[in-house]
Amino acid sequence: MAFINFASHCSTPFHSRPARINFASVGVWILVFTATGLAGQQTNISSYHDPAELVRKAVQNEIEAADAGTHFLFRGTKTTPKGSTTKIYVETKDATAGLVIAYNGTPLTPEQRRDEEARVERFVNSPSELQKKREQERENADRSLRITRALPDAFLYEYAGEETGSPGIGHPGDTLVKLNFRPNPHYDPPSRVEEILTGMQGYLLVDAVHERLASIDGTLFKEVGFGWGILGHLDRGGRFIVHQQEVGNNLWEISSVSLNLTGKILLVKNLSVNSTEVFSGFKPVPSDLTFAQALDLLKKEEAADK
Repeated sequence: MAFINFASHCSTPFHSRPARINFASVGVWILVFTATGLAGQQTNISSYHDPAELVRKAVQNEIEAADAGTHFLFRGTKTTPKGSTTKIYVETKDATAGLVIAYNGTPLTPEQRRDEEARVERFVNSPSELQKKREQERENADRSLRITRALPDAFLYEYAGEETGSPGIGHPGDTLVKLNFRPNPHYDPPSRVEEILTGMQGYLLVDAVHERLASIDGTLFKEVGFGWGILGHLDRGGRFIVHQQEVGNNLWEISSVSLNLTGKILLVKNLSVNSTEVFSGFKPVPSDLTFAQALDLLKKEEAADK
């Protein structure tokens, strides 16, 4: 997963979910990676003495994994103060297909299901709509990878102890190295995308066995501006938490994204995001799957749940 995506709600490290990038859309937070190393191998203790090098190795593995091309079927439940929405997603060579299957834990009514299927089918029936969706997801993924690439240089890191991997965070049983981070005063953001990092502090959990990013917990300690075509800012006190997990065969995926952010868009429109999205049930699917085939797969998966 690529690690940060503030486009549909912001931007997340790892790979965004669910719009690959995608640690999605986080509206997305939005980030498939090939794991390096094997479970049970020796932990690289020497990396502990150089936190920045450990982060750099983990980030390089995330970037390499982003090109792996593994696609999944999975589900996500997004919870906000207004309730919860559960979707099934399928990643394809065209874009990520998503179908709502429940609101607040209650399956859709026949009418709601017809409307939802019609919403998704428009991408099959309109090549221009699908192209627009594909381009948006690629832009989100690019922003996520740019944020991920910046992590080693944008922050100063300090060893803060160890934790043990658990379901949803890293690989169960592996050693997770906790690294506190704060902005590097010498870092010069190359674009508006990376400016968010100049006002952020928190901690990372790095799986020291696989050298992968297992978690990031970041808080904005000052107001920060952001761009990518939108002028605005995020308020001080905003927080995001992203967890990544090993889902089998040394493949890693975003397991949850929590956002609590306020600010303004275009300097006048209020922005408020308060949500948690949990992803589960990852099943590999063919990498050459088309969007139309994904829609058929979504319908079959929904029917199997009944």
